[in-house]
Amino acid sequence: MSATADRQPVGRRRRARDPEPRRSYQKVKVSEDEREQLRQRAAELGVSVPRLMVESALEGRMTPDVRRAEIAELFEIRRLLATVANNVNQLAKTANISGQVPERDRLEKTLGDVDELIVDLRRVTGARR
Repeated sequence: MSATADRQPVGRRRRARDPEPRRSYQKVKVSEDEREQLRQRAAELGVSVPRLMVESALEGRMTPDVRRAEIAELFEIRRLLATVANNVNQLAKTANISGQVPERDRLEKTLGDVDELIVDLRRVTGARR
């Protein structure tokens, strides 16, 4: 079934053919509201509803427990980043008043913490750069 009743979604691409034909099917009951949401989402992505459902289920999407754990980790990283930003502001204030950086060890540790946070953020978000 396509994402709209009358036409295929814009930009729709076929899945690559499998060497073995697909012989199994899965029947799913949904409410009218869920059906409409599926159609709208499929149309946004330019795929059919069945393709949306198959790819969403098999893509390895996060379970709610994994998602909650990752969100908690992001909040912890955010908290640590705020702490580091506060340390940088204090060091900058001291340097601006005195014209010197008397707490060089603290500055180096803070910059090391920033590097660690960037590594953590890239790991959690999947960002490369």
